[in-house]
Amino acid sequence: MRRRRAAVAAGFCASFLLGSVLNVLFVPGSEPPRPGQPPGPSPAPAPGRRGGRGELARQIRARYEEVQRYTRGGPGPGAGRPERRRLMDLARGGPGLQRPRPPRVPRGRTPPDGTLGWPPAPDPPRLGCAALRNVSGAQYVGSGYTKAVYRVRLPGGVAVALKAVDFSGHDLGSCVREFGARRGCYRLAAHKLLKEMVLLERLRHPNVLQLYGYCYQDSEDIPDTLTTITELGSPVEMIQLLQTSWEDRFRICLSLGRLLHHLAHSPLGSVTLLDFRPRQFVLVDGELKVTDLDDARVDETPCESPGDCVLEFPARNFTLQCSAQGWCQGMNEKRNLYNAYRFFFTYLLPHSAPPSLRPLLDSIVNATGELTWGVDETLAQLEKVLHLYQSGGYLQNSTNSPRAEYRRVPETTIPQENYHCWPSYHHGGCLLSVFSLAEAMDVCESHSQCRAFVLTNQTTWTGRQLVFFKTGWSQTVSDPNKITYVRASA
Repeated sequence: MRRRRAAVAAGFCASFLLGSVLNVLFVPGSEPPRPGQPPGPSPAPAPGRRGGRGELARQIRARYEEVQRYTRGGPGPGAGRPERRRLMDLARGGPGLQRPRPPRVPRGRTPPDGTLGWPPAPDPPRLGCAALRNVSGAQYVGSGYTKAVYRVRLPGGVAVALKAVDFSGHDLGSCVREFGARRGCYRLAAHKLLKEMVLLERLRHPNVLQLYGYCYQDSEDIPDTLTTITELGSPVEMIQLLQTSWEDRFRICLSLGRLLHHLAHSPLGSVTLLDFRPRQFVLVDGELKVTDLDDARVDETPCESPGDCVLEFPARNFTLQCSAQGWCQGMNEKRNLYNAYRFFFTYLLPHSAPPSLRPLLDSIVNATGELTWGVDETLAQLEKVLHLYQSGGYLQNSTNSPRAEYRRVPETTIPQENYHCWPSYHHGGCLLSVFSLAEAMDVCESHSQCRAFVLTNQTTWTGRQLVFFKTGWSQTVSDPNKITYVRASA
């Protein structure tokens, strides 16, 4: 693993993470590839390779045409036939970043465009090669079948993610072994990265990772290698999520519901994620965002009968209807929804939820597990749960009058006398969110250890107040931002 990581880092970092090398790569006036250069592999494959140069060229052309469809299709941002242009002409004028402020980037490399090379990129990029000249703190994040991901810090201090084709990855390696054409195989793999870049731009949404820009540059023996610059997120670790509060886990499920609704009604049509696993998502400030879109698909499945519309999963299969137009009805949407059920909803939604919300949450889990609901109804029910939770409506049948009286001690806190509860926002004590003072009293009554609690001025993403629950109040200290309540009777 250490050797492979070093090899990946050498292929990626050496091209743009070291300032001295970058300064060489971005010398003005460097000669771009000629626009007429064909997209076929170069050099020619070794004799006896399976498929040969023609097969590799066919695969490159197929991926190129797929990217073109996503670039042109639908009424979304940047729609219409794209003009041919220099991809690194980053003149201001399009939607900009709030963070960081886009630097003024000079004209850079001109990758081939049109039918003889790279398709036009999304319009317009905000960060380019100039933003990568003096990055710092480069860290290897991970790699998959095709891409390697790095974390770097821009000169302004903002951390971003960089994605590039993994030169030591399975995708490029298997292609080179088959065709013996390193440059052509790079282009084949890079079209997946370019497809993802286009989809990140075309499917812009709060739960889609934000694309900040891209850069073409020479790397090793391959000209015009592509690097994308995106928002940085943290990996989705299911074991860790199961130890977080229900409120945070519900936020992830709600984020996913909103994302699937957007994908089902996107400007490109209904989009399905063929590789739907937690590792394809990241968390950004508590929100779930899809980051890996190179295996996304827009086309619905053609059919002649329902037998052509079997949705297969490891545990069970579903047979959908074949429409009069010859398409499997809702297959893209239903595939996403069932994957959301089996990877997220069934683990994150019901456990440790408020008791009065459990019936509704169980209905959501069961309906998505049986595919009796579509994404519209699923999202509507998730939004209903959010409304009940934010408004306190879930407390109407679950909160009893407090059995003890509490004395209010303003502008004080209890620094010690903690106890553990689960799930808690604080590992060293019992820190929970409440809708109201009455709910805080009810929680304290339900904990045998609780003899006092401290209201903080902090709130969660739903606006609920965070409260520390304590075993006593033998020592209090002044704190203008907190209010302590102590039990006056047992």
